[in-house]
Amino acid sequence: MKLYLKSLKLHFKSMLEYKMSFIISFFSQIIIFFSFYFVILSLFDQFDNIKGFTLYEVLLCFSVIQFGYSICEVFARGIDRFDRLIINGDFDRVLVRPQNIILQVLCSDADFVKVCRVIQALIIMVISLVNLNINWTIYRVICLLLMMISSIAIFFGIFLLAASYCFITVQGLEVRNVFTDGGKHMAQYPIGVFKKGFVLFFTFIIPYAFVNYYPLLYFIGKSNNILYAFSPLIVFVYLVPCFIVFHQGTKRYASVGS
Repeated sequence: MKLYLKSLKLHFKSMLEYKMSFIISFFSQIIIFFSFYFVILSLFDQFDNIKGFTLYEVLLCFSVIQFGYSICEVFARGIDRFDRLIINGDFDRVLVRPQNIILQVLCSDADFVKVCRVIQALIIMVISLVNLNINWTIYRVICLLLMMISSIAIFFGIFLLAASYCFITVQGLEVRNVFTDGGKHMAQYPIGVFKKGFVLFFTFIIPYAFVNYYPLLYFIGKSNNILYAFSPLIVFVYLVPCFIVFHQGTKRYASVGS
């Protein structure tokens, strides 16, 4: 952990070497994020609800997904850009160092510009909670915390799977965006509003539904099933095969000759 924190400090200092570039990028990310937010507002300007979900219920769903994705973009950027380590031959050096491989990959990159997205997601979450009539209990507090933590976990797992794909080919990596950016944009709405095929896929293959749909139903009072409050824990089971696949990829990795 000490090594990781030190690497974050170095990445932050290096980004501040070009302060104007950092500031411009920071504010551009703010504008990009709010464009997603205004799309939802525009949608609800035409409709009162989407399959029974109101504006602030959807915004809560949106903020949970954006929070987890943004956290991973900041602190797991090394895994998201894993293909660069392969292409440049830097992964060869990672393998000969006496440190955990995933830790070293995490230390390889960080993107503090995306911190603004984390802050914005939290602001929208607070706005949603203020405008929702939530009957607060200890289970609902736990449910919300689990939703936020599992949102980070699921994107970390997807980043790991995308990194594992780099051991097969570093070409055509846009395929992974179907499950990262594409999955993020779809999961910012309650999964239940989509057709059954999508619901099944994003429940049992990539478990977005256990992040912000089933727990959301319990949290906003649409279901009294207490198991829904703890359903985000299933995401941590999903992480196991993600780590296994990445580990198997490193075992089969052939040096690029650097």
